[in-house]
Amino acid sequence: MATANKIIITCAVTGSIHTPTMSPHLPITAEEIAEAAIGAAEAGASIIHLHARDPLTGKPDQTPEGFEPFLKIIKQRSDCVVNLTTGGSPFMSVEERLRPASTFKPEVASLNMGSMNFGLFPMLDRYKTFKHEWEPQMLEASRDLVFRNSFKDIEYVLSTMSQSGTRFEFECYDTSHLYNLHHFLQRGLVKPPLFVQTVFGLLGGIGPHPEDVMHMKRTADRLFGDQYRWSVLGAGRSQMAIAAMAAALGGNVRVGLEDSLWLGKGKLAETNAEQVRQVRKVIEGLGLDVATPDEARVMLDLKGGDRVAF
Repeated sequence: MATANKIIITCAVTGSIHTPTMSPHLPITAEEIAEAAIGAAEAGASIIHLHARDPLTGKPDQTPEGFEPFLKIIKQRSDCVVNLTTGGSPFMSVEERLRPASTFKPEVASLNMGSMNFGLFPMLDRYKTFKHEWEPQMLEASRDLVFRNSFKDIEYVLSTMSQSGTRFEFECYDTSHLYNLHHFLQRGLVKPPLFVQTVFGLLGGIGPHPEDVMHMKRTADRLFGDQYRWSVLGAGRSQMAIAAMAAALGGNVRVGLEDSLWLGKGKLAETNAEQVRQVRKVIEGLGLDVATPDEARVMLDLKGGDRVAF
């Protein structure tokens, strides 16, 4: 299967950062998450990155029981690659965060590659009232939040998932995270091709300037050579600009309401599919093709949707 000039679109449909007050379009219930995932896949996303939420409050839910209802629907109605978070929420322990992936053994799971400050508190200034008490409490608590992903934590995730055949979306929020990943590659605890998701614009990580994007790519090129597939994630208003820059360089892209609630200046995205269609136009306008799920499986050496536990 020829995969030259193919760009993988990942769509992260809900996440744990944004809260229900911030957008009426944020998927909350299992039915909403399933519909968002299927719609994004139909629009061109080959990988769907998934979190779960409490259906009544919208609070992040990292229990396998929270994931199971929408996983079954997505598998029945789509051939997309399912990617389950092990990041969960920065306030959770690594054991709690890993439970869905260890239970359902997806083709791909995310894995954060280092500890970091994780500042969400600036969003407090944008809203006068909140729908749920937990929302401002969570945002305020991030002033004193270290998102823990120690070497021990990363080894725990890798060892727990080692027999599952699950591969990883390695989330790297700064250059030190690339070096951490290189450390695990040298030890033989991760295997190429590495799917490296470089993350830009989150307070506590590297910024969204084009020079930051190029610095991360140059570093990854030097550390991993032809052993990795590069992808980018731009937070908030930098989402599409960073995606366009990476696509022009042959990189893969991630969009979705986990990373940005917006479709353009002052315009909330009503669906994840809208963002997928928008970035797809950019990719195809550059003369490139969007990868199908099966092409993404070849590019990332995935085990196939028939070998998951859901």
